[in-house]
Amino acid sequence: MAETTNVDEITLNPTAIEGFSEEGESLSELNTGTEQLGLKKHSHGNAPVIPEASRGERLKSYDLADFAPLTGQEEDWRFTPLKRLRGLHTDPLTGTAPTVTVTGASNVRTETVERTDSRIGSAAIPEDRVAAAAWAAVATATVITVPAETIADSEVLVDVSGSDSTAAAQHLVIHAGRFSKAVVVLDHHGKATLAQNVEINVEDGAELTVVSVQQWDDDAVHVSSQQAKIGRDARYKHVVVTLGGDLVRLTPSSVFTGPGAEVEMYGLYFADAGQHLEQRLLVDHAVPNCKSRVTYKGALQGKDAHTVWVGDVLIRKAAEGTDTYETNRNLLLTDGARSDSVPNLEIETGLIEGAGHASATGRFDDEHLFYLMARGIPERTARRLVVRGFLNEVIQQIGVPTLEERLSEAVEQELAAGNL
Repeated sequence: MAETTNVDEITLNPTAIEGFSEEGESLSELNTGTEQLGLKKHSHGNAPVIPEASRGERLKSYDLADFAPLTGQEEDWRFTPLKRLRGLHTDPLTGTAPTVTVTGASNVRTETVERTDSRIGSAAIPEDRVAAAAWAAVATATVITVPAETIADSEVLVDVSGSDSTAAAQHLVIHAGRFSKAVVVLDHHGKATLAQNVEINVEDGAELTVVSVQQWDDDAVHVSSQQAKIGRDARYKHVVVTLGGDLVRLTPSSVFTGPGAEVEMYGLYFADAGQHLEQRLLVDHAVPNCKSRVTYKGALQGKDAHTVWVGDVLIRKAAEGTDTYETNRNLLLTDGARSDSVPNLEIETGLIEGAGHASATGRFDDEHLFYLMARGIPERTARRLVVRGFLNEVIQQIGVPTLEERLSEAVEQELAAGNL
């Protein structure tokens, strides 16, 4: 793969896509002028865009009324084609949510509870209008509890099966008790127009892996906030694999609440023609002596395939001894695809172990292909080997062999569909 890697710098695909400016999709009639405050008009609209002074100052509220209607000019939504959200940001969420079926570990408890249950809202607060709308719309939630000092006797498999395209809301809670250990897989498939909140509470000393697979039908729309709270000396791994759907936007976050904790966040996405796959993540180092590593990889093929990755890492003033690094890599397989990659690092103290980020977007490395072909491997097979090796790093982090095999086969099907 030929790629350009820079710290504090992003390489973007220059290919223009109809309906998009270099900042994202122009959805407002305000985006037609030529001047702003005496200068060239900002692509977000007439009004100057003033982001929060700090990522930590972003509005959080359970009340939908606290979030203004979206216009597409907001920093947090500038890449998202709002007209393809199918009303998740404007309409009542009255549809039938996907069915949730939990199987696997026999020593893990599953409940359906009313929204008044104290565990709902214990690990997360909505940070955007769609998440707040989902919060307001749900009447019940599924709560998965790994009891304290319990090692799950197998993976916890959460099947999320959709059958309704009407805008709907869903709420899931995953609670890992003190010194527990478990792997939880959220497997999304079927058809849906879904606004989803997933709360993840990792208590002191717990080890939790959460895998979120989005293998929706081609016309599905899925907007999911997946927020985790990580306690003292806890270990948390979050793995996202997004392959299906028309528009999928995930906003995973990890907030440290006790020292000595470690977080790993991995992502894999493969966008075909016309798909919009967006990942916006946050790692909030709010306490001392915690470690985080973020690795997201994407592949794109086909006209108007579009991926977005925005990685925010916040190191607060109190977070001395922080060790963090985030990386995003994107492989453009055909012309007409676009990848936007924005790593952000905000540091409020200099007393840290280390912090950095990197982003790269590129095409196949001709030398790699030549190396393989010179050893008798046909070009098409060589290209698939390169892509398979590029994405396999993320798949291997899942730790569930049957799921890893299924996703590897799904990647092969994606490559076959693109005639690569």
